[in-house]
Amino acid sequence: MEEQVILVDQDDVALGQMGKMEAHEKGLLHRAFSVFIFNSKNELLLQQRALSKYHSGGLWTNTCCSHPRMGEANLDAAKRRLMEEMGMDCVLNYLFKFTYKAKFEDGLTEHEVDHVFFGSSDRLPEINREEVETFKYVDLETLANDIKVNPGIYTPWLRICLDKVTEHVNLSKTKNGHTA
Repeated sequence: MEEQVILVDQDDVALGQMGKMEAHEKGLLHRAFSVFIFNSKNELLLQQRALSKYHSGGLWTNTCCSHPRMGEANLDAAKRRLMEEMGMDCVLNYLFKFTYKAKFEDGLTEHEVDHVFFGSSDRLPEINREEVETFKYVDLETLANDIKVNPGIYTPWLRICLDKVTEHVNLSKTKNGHTA
């Protein structure tokens, strides 16, 4: 059976579910999550999406991202996909959510209420090659500068939320000297 996404309204209230591809073909608003893992040097773990992904293949993005299943808490879904994509497990903290819409050249549209989680780990990922091409660590300033120069090699959701991610990281550093 095709993976389902949770359709939501602008307030993130569940309206039902639909096959992932159909929801992306129709550009319907659905629930998603994005995970950002930082190491002890405050570098973000990025993944390059597998070239075979149904959209955005080969683009660089945050540590992992996906969709929760009906009845699955966002945190549980984030932990599940972090293990499935990156072979990692760590404490995740919910920080914020944002809504965006991005159309792709293949006719698909991401229209998501995206819940953002942060975590800390110095463990190297053990990537799932069906999901992830490769990975790298990068500091946020270098990432922001590269996105300005090369926006087309990054996913839209990473480009959209990076300023808010950086704001949270800087606020956390101010409060307690580390990221998460």
